[in-house]
Amino acid sequence: MSKRQLHLNINVNNSGRHPASWRVAQDPLAFLDLNYYERIGRLAERGKLDAVFFSDGFDYGLPEVSRPWQALDPFIPLTAIARVTRHVGLVATVSSSFNHPYNIARRVASLDYVSGGRVAWNVVATRNAHSAGLFGLEQLAGHQERYGRAGEAVEVVKGLWNSWEADALVADAASGQFARLEGIHPIDHHGDYFRVKGALNVPRSPQGQPVLLQAGGSPEGIALAARHADAVFSVNHSLAAAQGFYRDVKGQAAGHGRNPDHVLILPGLFPVLGATEAEAQQRKAWLDEVAGFDSERQALANALSIPAEALELDRELPWTLLEAAGAAKSSQGFVGAILDLARREKLTVRQVLARNPNGHRSIVGTAEQVADSIEQWFTERGADGFNLNADFFPEGLEAIVEQLVPELQRRGLFRREYEGTTLRRNLGLPSPEA
Repeated sequence: MSKRQLHLNINVNNSGRHPASWRVAQDPLAFLDLNYYERIGRLAERGKLDAVFFSDGFDYGLPEVSRPWQALDPFIPLTAIARVTRHVGLVATVSSSFNHPYNIARRVASLDYVSGGRVAWNVVATRNAHSAGLFGLEQLAGHQERYGRAGEAVEVVKGLWNSWEADALVADAASGQFARLEGIHPIDHHGDYFRVKGALNVPRSPQGQPVLLQAGGSPEGIALAARHADAVFSVNHSLAAAQGFYRDVKGQAAGHGRNPDHVLILPGLFPVLGATEAEAQQRKAWLDEVAGFDSERQALANALSIPAEALELDRELPWTLLEAAGAAKSSQGFVGAILDLARREKLTVRQVLARNPNGHRSIVGTAEQVADSIEQWFTERGADGFNLNADFFPEGLEAIVEQLVPELQRRGLFRREYEGTTLRRNLGLPSPEA
């Protein structure tokens, strides 16, 4: 096996990545069932995946409810998964915009401790305007302010995690000493957004510190990742764009005195697998037929801030209208990635919709074809691994575990056994010193 190790997560986005996922599932309401998530966790561990990743949000697809959403707080299904697995990592998304750093530090550290050191916090600065009203606000804070708050929240959370030295908890019944007080270091933080004084009430993590992840392609998001993140989730639809992002993040990390190899870049990837390419194409066509184009066209129109009727299925995107709306100038996240792809390949709206426009790069084909792309991006430094998406659960994940993973193992790219019991160890990341 090569010294550099490919890393793979599974993105547990309710029923699956494809918009038809809930309509072809055995139980459309499985996203509310902990047994469902436990099955996904066991499957991911059987495939030796690094982690299961849960995104999060505060609404259910307003202004309409058209499919399952991330209804449960991520820590609930992740705790259930932790109880039925021993190695797979557990990634929880928590917004810094609407959570206090102490609460974040305690929730993440609690699950990290009881799981034996398998937890990561995915830092996000919420951008959904609907969320503001849920927390008594008239409007969402601006982009700069949200990332300013996020950066400060990360500093406070890390300080709280590090407020316990590894050997501070003694629990010596014979001597009566329960804790070594000189090994506990309260923080006294006074910043622009937070005032926090004291120490965390959860002892130091078994992995030294929970893993920090970040998802966001804006300059502010990249800066936050370069300074703090152990891994970065990204959206890129071309190798050239991925390589540029890879160099940017790692270069900025080196500028902060960090080892660039300890900042993993994990683009999203949505494979639709079949035993043959024809079988994979048939599977994708079946899912597309079930979903139809109306809801997806409306979702794309919403993302582009234009009327849905402006998107004619067999024509290219209305570039003049997009320029007027400002969307065509976007370089951030899903919108920027799909617009770059559509312009470069001169895609029709129908072709754009077939490419998963509100999500990650999609490949429809055999395990060998998907592995070819993964290997190219990995060896040519466009990625250190991937945040995989299943078309629908659990069958899509079963295909990844039973078809794609063995092919990657055969090529010597992916592990056959876990390297350790903590997420840091399996990601090849050092444990921060106390």
